[in-house]
Order: sequence, then structure tokens, then C-alpha cells
Amino acid sequence: MYVVMIAPGYPSEMPYFTRGLARMGARVLGVGDQSERDLPAVTREHLAGYLRVECLTDEEAVVEAVRRWAAPVRVERVECLWEPGVILAARVREALGVEGMSAEEAVPFRNKDRMKQVLSAAGVRTPRHALAESADACREAARSIGYPLILKPIAGAGSADTHRVEDAAQLEAAIAQLGHLPEVNVEEFIDGEEYTFDTVCVGGRVKFYSISWYRPRPLVARTVEWISPQIVMLRDVEAEHLAGGREMGRAVLDALKFRTGFTHMEWFRKADGEVVFGEIAARPPGARSVDVMNYACDLDLFEGWAEAVVRGRFTQAVERRYNAVIIFKRAQGRGRICRVEGLERILSHYGEHVACIDLLAPGEPRRDWRLTLLSDGYLVVRHPDLGRALEIADAVGTDLQLYAG
Repeated sequence: MYVVMIAPGYPSEMPYFTRGLARMGARVLGVGDQSERDLPAVTREHLAGYLRVECLTDEEAVVEAVRRWAAPVRVERVECLWEPGVILAARVREALGVEGMSAEEAVPFRNKDRMKQVLSAAGVRTPRHALAESADACREAARSIGYPLILKPIAGAGSADTHRVEDAAQLEAAIAQLGHLPEVNVEEFIDGEEYTFDTVCVGGRVKFYSISWYRPRPLVARTVEWISPQIVMLRDVEAEHLAGGREMGRAVLDALKFRTGFTHMEWFRKADGEVVFGEIAARPPGARSVDVMNYACDLDLFEGWAEAVVRGRFTQAVERRYNAVIIFKRAQGRGRICRVEGLERILSHYGEHVACIDLLAPGEPRRDWRLTLLSDGYLVVRHPDLGRALEIADAVGTDLQLYAG
């Protein structure tokens, strides 16, 4: 089977999905805007061919280039797990006559306004929202929805360019910062705990799912520098307080007619127990979350996804053994990392529960924490007991420190 993989080397998890396709027997044809020599080694080793294009956002040019390049073979799948390329992949499918998500079906996964329209019509509780294409439209939406509210891009990912607005003055400040966007989504602010519902589906049926919990919620983590944000992969996904999220997740997938592949949904649980949809993407979660799922269940979801795509099944045995937590660290100071303190203590106290360490080394430049949740590195810890897992994760947050200067 020939599989076209768009952006096989970026983001950083993509090489492992590319490898998964090859291990399932596919001949993987990569398409990207990097030179082949700049691709990660894992990607290069598992490609049967590679087409470099000038710009992946020029969809018409990419579709035509792929159509000509792939003409000698019979392509049976076109995949892209990079958020901005989801609609591009659908258009390449249509051009090659390949089964899978169409461009029309892909739009609600990228356009947050259309997404909420479809789901509201299906009876899913979504935040009150409006599409705004001008400053005046933002102001009108704010008057209709009421404060507090959220302004976010129509086709964004993560918490980039997302603003919580408490009053008219903050609205004006947010409008000024979002002037580079042609349109934004203005929506009701939902006050509650934030979770995910992440799935691997085959033929419209959920074959694997995971629920994670953000500590604190992403909008706080993205705005307060000293915080060490956590994503907690929960062992007890059948817990009663998660039932509404599980049911909503399946209803969302049905309403959007998702068939095969990875999905990443975010949802809220309010203090009164009401669950509210956040957003969904036709891709896996980022920020190493697939790795954390693997640590929680001792799985290989890179290959599990590939098996679903190539062979139409998911056969890995799912045993939820651990709560697994990824803790992201942000250095104090500016410049290059000069020292790491507390790691030895963490390992001496909790070493058997530390599954992964990936921190910047002394001498490496500090990353901009506002642009990447990975920040200056992370640890993954795991434990069967949730309370104990959170205790260890909190110790990593307080006792492990990186310094730059």
C-alpha cells in the first residue's frame, strides 16, 4: 500500500507516526517543505520517496505537485497529523480519488465557528459564540454573549492568540493584539476543569480512548510564566465524574462523521457537573501527549494509529496500568541554561516512577515559553494511584528548577 504522508517530519512526533506506517507494511511517500536532508533520521529511514514543495500552505500548488508526482503508483491513503494540513490532505485525497475524509468533512475540524454550528445543531452543549470579522463585530458579540468571554482564532491550535476578556477595556486590548487575524471566534467563557477525550477510531468506531486532565487549565498555564503546567493521563477513564465527557465525545464524533484516525477533543466540567464542549481536531494531541498515553498503558499508539489507517483494525491490548503525568519546566532568567537544580533529589525520592526526562542541557538557549508548551523540557512520571502520581508531579513542579543567564 502506498500512503502519502504530508509533513512527515514536523511536528516532532511525526517521525514516529511515519515509522508506524512503514512498520505496518506501507510504502510511505512523504510530502513537505523541508529539504530531505533536514528531515529527522527516523523519518528518512522509513520513507519510500519524498517530494519537497515550496510551501505547504499553497494548497493548489501542492495538490497539483502531488498529483503529478504520485501518478505512476496507486495511492490508497493520504494522511496528515499536522493541524494546518488537515484540509490540504483532504484535497489531495479528492484529487487522487482516495477514500477518507473529504474537504467538506474536514472544514468543521478546522473552522471553530463551523464546528460549533454543526455540534449545536446535533444537540451538543457548546459555548455561546459568534464569528467576528471586525472590531465592531467583536464588540457586538461581546454585548450579546456577555462577560467574561474568550477571543480565539477561527483555525487556531492550542492556546495561541487566545485571550480571556473580563470587560470592555480588556476587549479593546485583545482586539488590538488580534488585529493580524482576519476573523476570530468570540465565545462564552466556561469556568470549569478542562479535560480531553482523545481517540483512535476505525470505521467510525472508537477502538482506543484516553482522557487527560489539564493542571491548571491551558489559558492559565499560557499566561503565568512560573507555573510548571501538567497534563495528567487518567487511569480510571470510567470514573463517574467523567461520564458526561465520554458521552459527549462519542456524540461529537458521530455528529462530525469521523471514521478512521486520531482525534483530540477538549471539554469542560463545571462545578455543577454540567459538561461543555471545547473544540476538536482530526489529529493526535501535541506536547508529547501520545508518548504519555503510551507510558500510561504500555502501548505504542504510533503503530496503533498506523494499523488503523493501513489495515483497518486496532489490535493492541489496552491495559490501563498507570496515571501518567507530563510536567513542563520553564527556566528562571534569560539566555542560556546555566544549571539544573533538584533533579538528583527527585530521582532519589521518586526515581522508579520517573518514566522520561528531557530537559535542556546547560549551554543550550532557553526557549520562549509563550510559543511552546514544551518550554525548556519536561519529565514524565507515572503511578497506579492518582493521588500519588499528582504528589510526585507537584514535587517536580516545585523542587526541580532550571536557571538561565
